[in-house]
Amino acid sequence: MSKKSISGFPELLPAERATEALVEDRLRAVFELHGFAGIQTRSVEPLIALEAKGETSKEVYVLQRLQSARAGGPIALRSDTLGLHFDLTVPLARYVLANSNSLTFPFKRYQIQKVWRGERPQEGRFREFTQADIDIVGQGDLALHHEIEAAEVMLDALGSLDIGPVLMEINNRHLLQGIVESAGISDFEGTLRALDKFDKIGAEGVARELGEMGLNPAQINVLIKTAEISVQTGRELRERVGELNLDQAPIERGLEELSEVLDHLQDYAPGQVRASLRIARGLDYYTGTVYETVIPGYEGFGSVCSGGRYDQLVSDGRRTFPGVGLSIGVSRLVALLLSQGILQPGPASPAQVLVAVSDEGARDQSVSVARDLRRRGISAEVSPNAQKFGKQIRFADRRGIRNVWFIAEDGSHSVKDIVSGEQVDADPKTWVP
Repeated sequence: MSKKSISGFPELLPAERATEALVEDRLRAVFELHGFAGIQTRSVEPLIALEAKGETSKEVYVLQRLQSARAGGPIALRSDTLGLHFDLTVPLARYVLANSNSLTFPFKRYQIQKVWRGERPQEGRFREFTQADIDIVGQGDLALHHEIEAAEVMLDALGSLDIGPVLMEINNRHLLQGIVESAGISDFEGTLRALDKFDKIGAEGVARELGEMGLNPAQINVLIKTAEISVQTGRELRERVGELNLDQAPIERGLEELSEVLDHLQDYAPGQVRASLRIARGLDYYTGTVYETVIPGYEGFGSVCSGGRYDQLVSDGRRTFPGVGLSIGVSRLVALLLSQGILQPGPASPAQVLVAVSDEGARDQSVSVARDLRRRGISAEVSPNAQKFGKQIRFADRRGIRNVWFIAEDGSHSVKDIVSGEQVDADPKTWVP
């Protein structure tokens, strides 16, 4: 069997996986605290459904049976071809439609699950990784306050990770579209793609791209000034947008929505939210508030939590299910936080205590102690050998097990905290770590 690793498909060491699992547990706890229900969906979707979301063909892993591949040679795409899902939003859309008669709306769900993307691996970017998503889906309509609620949940979730304060930057698609319309620009999607590169290529680079699209200098100037707007209150936002000197009618709806969301979130998490009109979010199905979240001091990570409001993604032709959702790339976030020392790897073993073995003839005594501890919910591991106690202590230390349990020849019990060095008498029926 080959030991060669496959690029983009990480396999974590136990201590790293323990850290990732702790992050998942904390996120799950916050999501459920806010009343979100957890679901799991299948790993595959029809390729036609995956491609309907946008330009994703280069990222989708196509699924084919080995016998079919051997019989037919190269993969032949058919109407029933399946692909591994590259995010959790397409599966959610199908899940809502399939179960709409059994769900209560607004439907609040969270999902922590693997996804697959065939993109070029690099630091913090993988081909197989875990995402944590929340979405609030309505039937027919969805009130603006849910766009505020979704952001609050993710601010709480990120706050539970002990990584310091984050900064959530928000914008509104109605506002962007109104500004583009008021400036007399017809290519909205092309304009968004250019604005979305503002942080990477700067004002000059964006101006050059807009010029290549055929925009005149006055239009380019308006868009660059728009991208430079970054404020913390609705009042400041109105003032800065007013300085663009554009027709207010197409702008008013988005301006009102963004101002309301901004002011509510600023009250909820002062200093952690700002409106940044350069945030465009490339996916074309967003229709309201859009979100990107960075860790101050580590902006090079890029966004660690993003998403937005969508009105048309989920529909069966008769009914529309608008929603708002945000996503955290858990595997990417954990890898970056570990690499920067912001998070430390957890212990290699989940055991809270290692029960030492004085000699192999007394192993049953050690096993009995471990059983008593486990019955009371205390994770315990029995030493794999009866080496000298010093070696058993070093084994516990390597495994990240803090407590070592000893049974003396006279039958008395004691526990040593190998971090503090303290050793105390103990009873397996009452001792707690």
